[in-house]
Amino acid sequence: MLEPTQTLKEMENTFDFTARLAYTEELKDFPYADVWNYFCEKNGVPVGLNWLKEVKEYEEMILNER
Repeated sequence: MLEPTQTLKEMENTFDFTARLAYTEELKDFPYADVWNYFCEKNGVPVGLNWLKEVKEYEEMILNER
């Protein structure tokens, strides 16, 4: 994640703007992210960008039903 340029370009090219937004917000949180991640881990919720995977799975499930 030190050089996220390529990852961000891939997200732009595939029109995955949700992931791009989540990724850039995660980069902004680096100074205090460890404290937040610890809090999330203790409370049984996804840490870091792992929540995005659950959102994508939910979207696929719901969109397939439509």
